[in-house]
Amino acid sequence: MAKTNEMQKILVPVDGSEASFDAASLAITMAEKFGAQLYVLHVVHIDQLSRALGIHASSSSYKEVVDKHIADTRKDADKWFERIGKDAEAQGVKTIAEIKATSISTVGEIVDYAEINNVDLIVIGTRGQGGFTKMVMGSVATGVVNYSPCPVLVVR
Repeated sequence: MAKTNEMQKILVPVDGSEASFDAASLAITMAEKFGAQLYVLHVVHIDQLSRALGIHASSSSYKEVVDKHIADTRKDADKWFERIGKDAEAQGVKTIAEIKATSISTVGEIVDYAEINNVDLIVIGTRGQGGFTKMVMGSVATGVVNYSPCPVLVVR
């Protein structure tokens, strides 16, 4: 991690929700101000998919279903990455966009990504696609705040 007065890497997890685009917009502004690189991450939680479809990891169709879901998700995420990338480029901010698939935890994948990439700040929306609108802060945002190796800015 950078010194406390330096910010070189900012991570913004996105899921296609307006809250994640709001977080990305603020992250771009901050990256421009600090001359930081912006990491844009989308996490695909594959275990959630398999449970919803009633498919077990030992099933022969499991890999096919997961691969198709990741490919479909990539199409959506590429649109999100393009939208964010255009905004970032207009402000002179360099971006790295990635999709990560996990069968364990979306929170864990975001936190691990931040740690592995020595991220200095995570900017995350309060609620994503989860749909629990009555919650003050979404479960992913809460988990990231609780386990992050760096400061987290939660955007409402």
